[in-house]
Amino acid sequence: MSAESGQPAGRAIGYLPEGDAISKNIAGRRIRGAVWRILFLSSLIIGIVALATLLYTIVDDAFGYIVVQTKVDPDTLADRPLAELSKEELTEILRANISSGLFRRFDRDEPFSERSKESVLALVEERVVGREVVAVYKLTESLLDRERIEAETREKYPRAELEFHSWINREFLSRPMSSIPILAGIGNAILGSLWVIVITMLLAVPVGVFGAIYLEEYASDNWYYRLVETNINNLAGVPSIIYGILGLAIFVRALEPFTSGAMFGVTDSNGRTIISAGFTMALLILPLIIINAREAIRAVPQSLRQASYGLGATKWQTISNHVLPNALPGILTGTILGMSRAIGETAPLIVIGASTFIVFSPDSIFDKFTVIPIQIYNWTSQPGAQFRSIAAAAIIVLLTTLLTLNATAILLRNRFQRSY
Repeated sequence: MSAESGQPAGRAIGYLPEGDAISKNIAGRRIRGAVWRILFLSSLIIGIVALATLLYTIVDDAFGYIVVQTKVDPDTLADRPLAELSKEELTEILRANISSGLFRRFDRDEPFSERSKESVLALVEERVVGREVVAVYKLTESLLDRERIEAETREKYPRAELEFHSWINREFLSRPMSSIPILAGIGNAILGSLWVIVITMLLAVPVGVFGAIYLEEYASDNWYYRLVETNINNLAGVPSIIYGILGLAIFVRALEPFTSGAMFGVTDSNGRTIISAGFTMALLILPLIIINAREAIRAVPQSLRQASYGLGATKWQTISNHVLPNALPGILTGTILGMSRAIGETAPLIVIGASTFIVFSPDSIFDKFTVIPIQIYNWTSQPGAQFRSIAAAAIIVLLTTLLTLNATAILLRNRFQRSY
């Protein structure tokens, strides 16, 4: 053996195995390749099984048989179905069947003149009709064990009705919150999520894109630039609850005269409002938007900039007419993915004081609010199968929203993507 080359004496450094040696070498490489292939395939299968299990569990809870009992037959309250009555007729039914003190409390919480028909109908069904779900069955047992469920219902609940129920329906999407699961909805949560995400987008997108343009096209490579870049990258990895604490200290408390609307004449609010949530979520996704926009701008070939300068264009003309149009797919993709993260966040909004139970719809940026993830968190913490079912329904709504946003990002990227 040569001490320097580690090869047998008389064998060249570039020696290749021959005969049986090359067969063993090839067999060994194939075995190692097969092992890594099995490892990669196993990882993929584990991921698919975990995702399928999650989706199955959610869907299994969101559909199935329920056993319903009512205190009062709704047909005895009017000459036609309650859903066909006007808001005024529903209000009179409510007034006639509950105490005057309770009616005044509801009117004080939100005047009946300002309530929607759906809100009054929910109160009638909750306080007068008194529909109560006494048993809940999952989709799997509803499909596979129907006879046992029917027999059990006849034995335990002779006055009740057995019906197949989808917890995701039109009423669920439009109704306000309720302490009775079958009457609860996420209408207020959807409106709150829309308010928050619109404010977040209006603040984070222009600031993030303009900041990315400056850092990539104008900033000099000095200590200040490197400090800002390092901090942006670090902020992208900060836990979201830290942004909630920041929002509580700055927007809810320090800027309360503004975020509560007091300086604009609003007297019945505090800093725990929609605009505080929008500012907080904008801070949360701002580093992500800046990083994604910078990567998109950096991916534009330098030759396009040089060609533009060669034709006499200024720096801003080059950026606006060539760099940004070519970077648009990446910018849009990063922005929509940032919005997806903001829609699904819960911790920051809990810290700044989002409501877990709210019966009125927000009308301005200075109102109290709730969002879909907050409602899911609230329902999953409640005991009982009914709350798990409405939580599963809300999860499906949230997942559908997120998948729609992600699909939109892919379509926009493919629509505006250019080849060089």
